[in-house]
Amino acid sequence: MKDEQIVGAALAGVLPKTDRYWFQQPHLLRLNLLLLIPLLSSSVAGYDGSLMNGLQSLQQWREYFGHPAGVRLGVVNAAQSIGSVLALPIVGYLADRFGRKPVLLSGIILIIIATIIQSTSINLPMFIISRLVVGFGGMFVVHPSPMLIAELACKHPEQDEMKDFSLTDDEKTRHTVENTHQLIGLCIILVRAILASWTTFGCQDYQSERAWRVPSILQAGFPLVQLCFYAWVPESPRWLVARERTTEAAAILAKYHSGIHAPSGGHTPLVRREVAEIVQTIQQETSAETTGWVALVSTPGNRKRTLIAVCVGAFAQWDGIGVVSYYLTLVLNTVGITDTFTQTLINGLLQVFNFAAALSAAFLVDRLGRRTLFLWLGAGMLVSYC
Repeated sequence: MKDEQIVGAALAGVLPKTDRYWFQQPHLLRLNLLLLIPLLSSSVAGYDGSLMNGLQSLQQWREYFGHPAGVRLGVVNAAQSIGSVLALPIVGYLADRFGRKPVLLSGIILIIIATIIQSTSINLPMFIISRLVVGFGGMFVVHPSPMLIAELACKHPEQDEMKDFSLTDDEKTRHTVENTHQLIGLCIILVRAILASWTTFGCQDYQSERAWRVPSILQAGFPLVQLCFYAWVPESPRWLVARERTTEAAAILAKYHSGIHAPSGGHTPLVRREVAEIVQTIQQETSAETTGWVALVSTPGNRKRTLIAVCVGAFAQWDGIGVVSYYLTLVLNTVGITDTFTQTLINGLLQVFNFAAALSAAFLVDRLGRRTLFLWLGAGMLVSYC
C-alpha cells in the first residue's frame, strides 16, 4: 500500500523517502527504545494486586503483622488505591504546568522510597503508609507516561489509517499511539503480575521475614530501570510548544523524527508540518475549553454517551477482578484450599492465564468489534458466576 493511502497525501509528501523499516533507521530505533522507559510505568498497577495476594498467603507475613483481618486487612489492600485517588486532583495540573518529565521523575522517586519503606516495615501502620505512597507516586508515573509516549511518537506509513478526517495528523498520531500503548501497557501490567506472583511463590520457603521482604523490594525493579535511563528521554514537544518553546520542540522532532542533530532541523518539511499540526491542535483544544461540563448532559445524544461512558467504567470494576486481585487467599480459604504452596501456585498460574486471555482479547477486538466482544464476554462471565 502506498504512503498516500496510509497517512494521506499531505503527510506522505513530507515523510523522508526510505525503503527501510523503522527499526533499520537509527533515529527511529533510538526513539522507540527510549519510549520503553515511560511505557514501563504500567508495571505499577500489575505488581500490587498479585503481590498482596501472595503476601496474604504467606504465614510469615501474617504472623509478623499480627494476622490482619476485617477492617485492618481492608485498609492494607485499599491503601494504594486511596493514595492514587489523593493524587488525582493535582497530577494533571502538574503535568501541564511543569512538564511530563518532572512529574514522571517525582513519581519514580516516590515509588522507590515507598518500596524501601514497605520492605523495611516494622509494623502494620508503616506498611500501610508505604502503600499509600506507592499509590500516590504511581499516579504520578501512570498519568504523564501515555501523554509523553503519544506526543513523542513519530507517525509512520506502517501505522493504520484513521478514518476520522476531522482530526489533525497530530491528533491521529496521538490516538493511534494511545491505543497501542494501552495494549502494550496491559501486557506489561500482566507480566509484572506474573513476576510478583512467582517471586512470592519462590520465597515461600524462607523461614524468616525475607519471605515477604524480598517480593516487596522487587517492586522497585522497573522504577529503578526508569530512573537509570530517565535523563535520555526527551520532553514532550507538544508541551514545549504550549509553553512557547517552539525552537526546543522543533529540535527534538528533528532529532528523533528526521535524524537531524541540530536546531536547524526544525526547518525540514516534516518538522515544520508537525509543529504546525501541534499548534493547530492546541488552538482547537483551547477553543474547546470554553465548553462547560454541562455540555455532557445538555442534549439527548450527549446524555446517552455520558451514561454509556459511566456505565462501562463501572462495569469494568464489577467483573470481580477486585476480589480476585486482593482477596484470592480468603476466597481459596472458603473452599478448603489453605496451604501456602497451593495458594501461591494458584496465584501464579492465574496470572499466566490472565496474560493469555488478555492477549487473545487484544487480537480479537479489531476482528470481532468492541461491542460484540464486550457483550459476549460479559454474558460468559455472568454464566460463570451463576
